[in-house]
Amino acid sequence: MAQAQYIGTGRRKNSTARVRLVPGSGKITVNKKDLAEYIPFAHLHEVIKQPLAVTETEGTYDVLVNVNGGGFSGQAGAIRHGIARALLNVDPDFRKALKAAGLLTRDPRMKERKKPGLKKARKASQFSKR
Repeated sequence: MAQAQYIGTGRRKNSTARVRLVPGSGKITVNKKDLAEYIPFAHLHEVIKQPLAVTETEGTYDVLVNVNGGGFSGQAGAIRHGIARALLNVDPDFRKALKAAGLLTRDPRMKERKKPGLKKARKASQFSKR
């Protein structure tokens, strides 16, 4: 008997998350580690759980995530986006609630490229008269 799996891909900044939802007890596993062990910030745990809270499916699905690229914040955003997309595969009726909460939109903000002659994208070296 094959177990139901729902897959979604989420992206944010330079992070990419491949998310699988499997019917279970609500355990979130990121790169084969528990969520609290992988991401040490509580406010990012709330960000990750947002789609489950909006659709009232907390504790219904185990979330298995493979994420790479970027830092904690970008990865949390990518996981959130992936969970939201996977929940659409679970039930298309979730679209209205997820869309209203802004969880289906891919955040387009990226780091600006470094420009020649500057230290970063816009930061110039300090001017010295002498």
